[in-house]
Amino acid sequence: MNTTARLNWFKLVPKSFEAILGVNATIESSTLGKVLVDYVYARVSQINGCAYCLDMHVRDLRKQGEEWQRINSLATWREVSFFNERERAALAWAESLTRLADRYDAREAEFAALKANFSDLEIAELSVAIAQINTWNRLNVASGVPVAVKPLL
Repeated sequence: MNTTARLNWFKLVPKSFEAILGVNATIESSTLGKVLVDYVYARVSQINGCAYCLDMHVRDLRKQGEEWQRINSLATWREVSFFNERERAALAWAESLTRLADRYDAREAEFAALKANFSDLEIAELSVAIAQINTWNRLNVASGVPVAVKPLL
């Protein structure tokens, strides 16, 4: 288990880091809402095995008042009734765009569910958010960014 990162890519490629932060700023000001974005971020981070990002976004969800039962059920969102249709469509799309080769056969149905729950602008914003968390996951996993031990609220 890492206690320090293998690489400090923030310092090694500062221009890239600043550009990535710029994309984050556009997502923060999107029409999607922070709770939905954090659930998408947490789910993608589960899939990608990014402990750092998963820890961060679960903590963000708790700060926003999300209940533990919903958070703990995120990996099984299809099997529980805790997520509404809009959230389900977003989570399915997040999985589809994260597992590109594995989810190809379901993509049209997933996009149809998106169209029923989101505007075209929101679909574009959601797709950018999914691409962005995949970027963060890959960089943090490659760098071995550790998760600090601290109490959960």
